Amino acid sequence: MRLWSIHPRYLDSRGLVALWREGLLAKKVLSGRARGYRNHPQLERFKKTSRPARAINDYLAAVLEEAEKRGYAFDARKVSLRGEKSPPIRISSGQLRFEFRHLLAKLKKRDTLAYRRLLRSGPLEAHPLFRLVKGRKEPWEKG
Repeated sequence: MRLWSIHPRYLDSRGLVALWREGLLAKKVLSGRARGYRNHPQLERFKKTSRPARAINDYLAAVLEEAEKRGYAFDARKVSLRGEKSPPIRISSGQLRFEFRHLLAKLKKRDTLAYRRLLRSGPLEAHPLFRLVKGRKEPWEKG
């Protein structure tokens, strides 16, 4: 499971679809409707919020928005777009850099056009749910 901290616009089509599926699984886990993955490190930052299910829902809303911009037909009924938004979750600049390098390595193998586009993407932005703070890679990150 990979719940990217970088903005979803950096992902290729395969990565965005995988993120949607994994985010929906995470939503089930954080809502108590799935047993597997309960202790997955990628869920730690959501679990630390006052409302983990709301936080992952808001995370998915931004993924849905990116998918709609690309003309994809993700099922919007799986995400609530109403109600109070979650406060931003802090994410370190080191984590963003780590994920950027991780994505570059994946794209270099599977989609060279997306790889080259990502190299020229300019300043790196976080997923809209996250607020960037200075720091090293997050302690929950593997690798």
